[in-house]
Amino acid sequence: MRKGTLIGRVAAAAVALTAVLGVAPASTAATSDTPPAGEPCWATHYGYIPPGAYTASGELFDNNADTAATSLSRDPQLPFGTRVKVTNLANNASLVVRINDRGTFAWTPSVPKCLDLTDGAYARLGGVLDPDSGHIVVKEEIVP
Repeated sequence: MRKGTLIGRVAAAAVALTAVLGVAPASTAATSDTPPAGEPCWATHYGYIPPGAYTASGELFDNNADTAATSLSRDPQLPFGTRVKVTNLANNASLVVRINDRGTFAWTPSVPKCLDLTDGAYARLGGVLDPDSGHIVVKEEIVP
């Protein structure tokens, strides 16, 4: 291929891409990864974590504590130490958990995960561990 033809094709592709991006809607990544305030979402549970593991906050992981992880994609992030009242909408059981970890999961409209609870907290809210129920539908509320 001749050098002039290659440069022309690259230039044409750049112009086409610019045109497409110019009419494309603004990115919704920040809002699409964030649970809408007050809306129901899914709480899952950690499952098996090896002894001696640490959370993202640097604490030794305790799978029976009233603690939870939030998504790395959440915007804005819930700071470590944030207390969240979690209410299971199926049985109205509620519990206050403390955020001490970050998860790799993301909230999406089709899979609205918002928290990853310890197995102990998940069970206290009525989640079934064996056989694993997968998730419970909850409402979360930040408390002082």
